[in-house]
Amino acid sequence: MKMDEKQEGSAVYEAVLTAHGIRPTAVRNLVYKAVQSFENTFSLTDLEDALESVDKSTLFRTLTLFAEHHLLHEIEDGSGSKKYCLCRNDHECRVDELHCHFYCEACHKTFCLDHTHIPVVRYPDGFQLRQIDYLLKGLCPDCSRKRRG
Repeated sequence: MKMDEKQEGSAVYEAVLTAHGIRPTAVRNLVYKAVQSFENTFSLTDLEDALESVDKSTLFRTLTLFAEHHLLHEIEDGSGSKKYCLCRNDHECRVDELHCHFYCEACHKTFCLDHTHIPVVRYPDGFQLRQIDYLLKGLCPDCSRKRRG
């Protein structure tokens, strides 16, 4: 008997969560599915809008859990609202796989620059690196065209 698309999707989400040490629940599957629908970065507010039936504290705890297990990257873009993006590097999130982000000062969106890797930064012995944020700021193509036009 063949599973329908919804069951197949749920099985895939459960497999990904389980592979990363996260106990799959209905809410976590739902959040993971929503996270995959975002093309670029997203905020907690964006996720709340996409999943109106799930409360904010549950979403925040789930995002934190996903970030701890390297399913998501957390980005500080200076907007005062933490942004997230799906880890697309087999969920390894090694330093050499991290990418740059672009923050548009007009529309306040943060874009993943997946093919622009963070340069290697040498730091003294004894320091323990936890996170690297490499952020470019300016105008995205849409906002740039609006200003010219």
